[in-house]
Amino acid sequence: MAVRQLRYIGDEILTKQCKPVKEITPRITELIEDMFETMYENFGAGLAASQVGVLKQIVTIDVDDGHQYVLINPEIIEEEGEQTGPEGCLSVPGKSGIVTRPQKVKVRAYDENMEQFELEGEDLLARCICHECAHLKGELYVTRVEGELTDVTADDDEEEEE
Repeated sequence: MAVRQLRYIGDEILTKQCKPVKEITPRITELIEDMFETMYENFGAGLAASQVGVLKQIVTIDVDDGHQYVLINPEIIEEEGEQTGPEGCLSVPGKSGIVTRPQKVKVRAYDENMEQFELEGEDLLARCICHECAHLKGELYVTRVEGELTDVTADDDEEEEE
């Protein structure tokens, strides 16, 4: 496993559509392992493959609920309610903004064995699923920020960066 180079706002790759994964190869398995390591090294809650320069529909998530999630070719199939709150992104370091997302989502995806499953997420997990799936479409959360981006300072409460 290795920590990969993060891509930051302004990098063209973050605006591109990711391609579906057709099969699990040793390179895909290594990418998933590297994505978790990169996410943890940078204190993130989620990471999309495009954020490490790979245009594949792969997302890793860990929101401290006791589970690590791998979503391959994810598709959000249900949304319910709404929540508004602060959001950050490893590709937009030092900034956060207020974003409205669904309170609850259901996503259909494949796991690291290419077995299809559905995952229901609420609160932070729902926010993270939406945030990371948007990356796969070439969208950054900054386009959804209500008001202005604000600087995150060391004095701020720890916010989840996705």
